[in-house]
Amino acid sequence: MAYIRKFKTASGATGVQVCYKEHSKIVKTVHIGSANSPEGLKKLLEKAQKIIDKGKRSLFDLSDY
Repeated sequence: MAYIRKFKTASGATGVQVCYKEHSKIVKTVHIGSANSPEGLKKLLEKAQKIIDKGKRSLFDLSDY
């Protein structure tokens, strides 16, 4: 399972990471970046969501219809 983690850095910016859990333990963390503005944070969150969605496949494959 993957989720997006937001946190405050020492400089006061907001950091964004994608964390992967297996059996309730974090096994991998990917740092996406840090943002000082709401616009920058929005872009980082979108990038993180794309990384999470990259490994998923559709529940219903409607390409044949």
